[in-house]
Amino acid sequence: MTDTANLATGTWRELLGPKNLGASAVLAGGVALYATNEFLTISLMPSAVADIGGQRFYAWVTTVYLVGSVMAATTVHSVLMRLGPRWSYLLGLSVFGVGSLGCAAAPSMEILLVGRTVQGVAGGLLAGLGYAVINTALPSHLWTKASALVSAMWGVGTLLGPAAGGLFAQYGSWRWAFGALIIMTTAMSALVPIALPSRRDTVESVPAVRVRVPVVSLLLLGAAALLVSVAGIPHDVRATAALVAAGVALVVVFVVVDRRLTASVLPPSAFGAGPLKWIYLTLGVLMAATLVDMYVPLFGQRLAHLTPVAAGFLGAGLAVGWTVGEISSASLTRHRVIVRTVALAPLVMATGLAIGALTQREDASAVFVVLWASGLALSGAGIGMAWPHLSAWAMSKVDDPAEGPVAAAAINTVQVISAAFGAAFAGVIVNLTDAGDATAARWLFASFAVLAASALVASIKSGRTPAAR
Repeated sequence: MTDTANLATGTWRELLGPKNLGASAVLAGGVALYATNEFLTISLMPSAVADIGGQRFYAWVTTVYLVGSVMAATTVHSVLMRLGPRWSYLLGLSVFGVGSLGCAAAPSMEILLVGRTVQGVAGGLLAGLGYAVINTALPSHLWTKASALVSAMWGVGTLLGPAAGGLFAQYGSWRWAFGALIIMTTAMSALVPIALPSRRDTVESVPAVRVRVPVVSLLLLGAAALLVSVAGIPHDVRATAALVAAGVALVVVFVVVDRRLTASVLPPSAFGAGPLKWIYLTLGVLMAATLVDMYVPLFGQRLAHLTPVAAGFLGAGLAVGWTVGEISSASLTRHRVIVRTVALAPLVMATGLAIGALTQREDASAVFVVLWASGLALSGAGIGMAWPHLSAWAMSKVDDPAEGPVAAAAINTVQVISAAFGAAFAGVIVNLTDAGDATAARWLFASFAVLAASALVASIKSGRTPAAR
């Protein structure tokens, strides 16, 4: 087991100082681009559907993005070892720009879905690199702070995405939102050569010929995400249950198969007696629970009659709590306090979602909208207070230090597959509820509150140090 005693001793000044600022900006920027795009599109969808049709594919716009991310996330370590940080990022940014252009010019929902899939593939690579390069580009005492900075970009994306999407939608310019993403991608591409080295040996001296793409794991996870995504389409409980069960079964098969493969997604330590499996499980459940935010702009407009801009800002409530909780939690230094904070995080998140469930009603007044936003902020604080420590633990609590880069890259794989399942779960609940928008919203928030609370046992076990063998 690697030494974790110094994980929380780094300072923000050192991380954002001249030596590490460029790398920090690129790592955080890639995740911000991914997250902003995900939630930006959510706010744009009502306007996009009104323009090009395809309402039956509403949830799929998010789902195909996440499925593409899952497929790409399994290749992060392999791509990084083959190309190095600089060219890996430039590859991801280039493909992301092409996908954004396709979305901006889409004449139909089918073409928009293709563009979103391309964006998802590139975004999954960028988001995964954000964690994978932390482990190799920064000293271990900065991992917690760096993990907080990178994962805080999810909060920033959840804040900027819905707000910016709502603003573009407000003025009937949803296509220009994707144009703005192209500009952001271009600007970031210009920074990469300055901030990141090009040589593979700066990452890890592993011969490129021995770095294999985990094709089997990739196909299993992609198929699982796709099956669960399709589950929300049929208005038949039995068909939905069968598709969800098949998706879960494929995830189980993935876990069994991945531990036996030479080219694997998860590090060997994830299958041992240590806490790594519980760390990944906690990360996954908490991430899945954040996808309740996918329908917040839609219900904000329908239940509270908010403008697209206001509904976008309502969806940003989770982001505010996430960012504040993350920055605050990352500054904790006492190990016992950190462990207890992580252990309680699922309950905090579940409480916020429960508040959301209790405040959903038709023709909601401003008071209920404020309560709704407060619940979202509390749920965001729940995931924020745990995420930086869980991410740092995932990189450090391995049996062999050589597993560190794989463990870091696996964080994003767990994150995106969980997000895909969360998005699909949300779609299933909403599509199977025919008793009105308020009832659908209540069931959505209540179900996700239970989901968040289910991570309590895993979060407690995540902070335990295994007995010496």
